[in-house]
Amino acid sequence: MPEAAARRRQLVPFAALSASYFAHIGFFNPYLPLWLKELGFSILAISLLTSVQAATRLFAPYGWGALSDHTGERVKLLRYGATVALISSCGLWLDFDSRFGIWWLTAVLLVMFTHTSAMMPMSEAAMAHLISQGGAFDARRYGRVRLWGSLGFLVTVFAAGNWFEIFGMQHFPAWTFLSLLAVTISVWCLPNLKEAVNPHEEKVPVLPVLQQRPVQWFFAAAFFHVLAHIGIYIFFSLYLDSIGYSKAMIGILWAVSVIVEIGWFYTQGRWLPRFSLTGWLVICAAAMTLRMGLTATCAGVLAVLVFAQMLHALTFATHHTVCIALLSHHFPGRLRGRGQALYVVVAYGLPGVLGGLAGGVLSSVYGLGSVYWACAAASAIATFCAWRAWRLQRGLDAAASPVA
Repeated sequence: MPEAAARRRQLVPFAALSASYFAHIGFFNPYLPLWLKELGFSILAISLLTSVQAATRLFAPYGWGALSDHTGERVKLLRYGATVALISSCGLWLDFDSRFGIWWLTAVLLVMFTHTSAMMPMSEAAMAHLISQGGAFDARRYGRVRLWGSLGFLVTVFAAGNWFEIFGMQHFPAWTFLSLLAVTISVWCLPNLKEAVNPHEEKVPVLPVLQQRPVQWFFAAAFFHVLAHIGIYIFFSLYLDSIGYSKAMIGILWAVSVIVEIGWFYTQGRWLPRFSLTGWLVICAAAMTLRMGLTATCAGVLAVLVFAQMLHALTFATHHTVCIALLSHHFPGRLRGRGQALYVVVAYGLPGVLGGLAGGVLSSVYGLGSVYWACAAASAIATFCAWRAWRLQRGLDAAASPVA
């Protein structure tokens, strides 16, 4: 019992980091496109600039993850990354009117995202042993930590929407600095945990795991699922703004998705056992197809759009927990950091770059609504990939079961 209480106390700083990090994401991701629009950038330029975050996820997470696996110093690396990101965010205050402004802004975002893109994978790898029981992933405990991130997101997406509606977008750099300051303070409050490095286990290969068919179909499903989600991450605020929604209402619609996300994280220990992890992947992808279809066809109908946003409980919250649990299963021990990092690269880096660029071209030529038809198609492919992962995993489980 004292050991369990000590573990709970150790999880508090991780909950604070989750809250502050997603509080930063809660205003930064939804309103960065609107700030760039106010600065005078075109839709294509905005899609390119917002894709910088995804581009850093092609290399930074795996680099940080491999380094953290090698050294065991996940917390120290988190502290370094947060501090550099905070300092680099000061560059957002400079004037971008000159023709070189876009290149300076690109450089600032590149440095900042390089040091923040791996924070959550490293944090979740650092606390993995605290949220497991007997080596098994504890979805209930993970959800209770992760929901603080959703609460942080909810507060800032709603507060920032109202702030920007009243005072304009010129305070965006200040919001960035203050939110990253909160992240930096939270990181420095983490317990200085260091995992013991066994010289005989330093070079545990990751390739044999990646050669397993269920793992390949899992990554394929994650890739197309998040590719579909790019329509929300990059273009949703611009899409709603073009339809005529106010910044405050845009914030409310983002908040709706986070409220149902919090509800899922708090109660997921009750629902997850009802289906297998790969079965949940299929359900989440199918819900994503419905969500994107509704957003493409009925975004002007507020009630329908609210319902589509409520599907976020499945398309993000459930999907995220299931993916983290599957990563914990497929990449245990010394593979944990690299497994988390590979997930960020494959499921967020590549889809973010491709989705941002393709979405920018599509919206420039056919309008923002066309992005959501493309996202619906990506969701359908994700559903097929998830179904293949489910079939393969079910076959492996049946083969491993003892014959009666």
